[in-house]
Amino acid sequence: MDHRNKTIVTEFILLGFQGEKKVEILLFFAFLLMYMTSLIGNTMIVLLVWGDYRLHSPMYFFVANLSFLEVAITSTVVPKMLANTFSLTKTISFVDCLTQSFFYFLLGSTEFFILAVMSFDRYVAICNPLRYTIIMNKQTCILLLLGSYVGAFLSILASSILTAPLPFCGPNVINHFFCDSAPMLKLVCADISLAELADFVSSAVLLLGSLLLTGVSYTCIVIAILKIPSVQGRQKAFSTCVSHITVVTLYYGSSIFIYVQPKKVTVMDANKFATVLNTIVTPVLNPFIYSLRNKKVKDSLKDSLNKYVSMLTNLRSLRSQK
Repeated sequence: MDHRNKTIVTEFILLGFQGEKKVEILLFFAFLLMYMTSLIGNTMIVLLVWGDYRLHSPMYFFVANLSFLEVAITSTVVPKMLANTFSLTKTISFVDCLTQSFFYFLLGSTEFFILAVMSFDRYVAICNPLRYTIIMNKQTCILLLLGSYVGAFLSILASSILTAPLPFCGPNVINHFFCDSAPMLKLVCADISLAELADFVSSAVLLLGSLLLTGVSYTCIVIAILKIPSVQGRQKAFSTCVSHITVVTLYYGSSIFIYVQPKKVTVMDANKFATVLNTIVTPVLNPFIYSLRNKKVKDSLKDSLNKYVSMLTNLRSLRSQK
């Protein structure tokens, strides 16, 4: 195909959620509220785990890193989406679009590796409790974390390399609220079959592969729990996994619906709302899932709030004495 007479795209237009202005404003405030709640909640989890010795364990180490990823992913997508709500042009530069897409998929892929690692952590804690501290030592946790980032980078490398040099020569309208791979590939004026194949294979291997590892871990966990003689013991063992299972269900359900498809021909509006669930709603729920169901986190939060109130009281007392 000859592209010499076609204009090279230097920016894209993100359509977002099209509708009446009142609906767009309502969505703006809803997404803003969820974004701020996600930032505050997940940052709180990171600070609690970092500052409270009671939470210095492998499980909370990975929970804190998951919360960090939630903040990073939402901050990659949501601010630009909110800014475009009141923008007349709704544009994003070509470089910014590719950068946003790269980091979104890098951080999102890392999350799935972290979830698989967390399921392995629960497997060791329940199936091999006497050797838990030996197996899941500090060095192992750091290596697993680094491996998650490296694995995520390698999983998106092929599709990124194949997508970056493709010619975008118009139109430049992306029917989404961020630079997702599927609507971007539709705008390429060249053969995209290889890029689509790489995109599908990387998504399938990442999602289904990490889900398989998580499934194997929980199969072993369930078998081990069923062998516990007391009902109370089984309930206690299972309760340590409920939060993780809930998060895994939310993440994998929406992501498999969006990305594990041989061809990108699904209804885009459905994909948009599934992406909202994955990118905005789940990060909001994450702190509540891990804090409201966990006594250690609730105790740590309560103590931190008491220290903060006590500090404010002392400051007021000092000011009144002056």
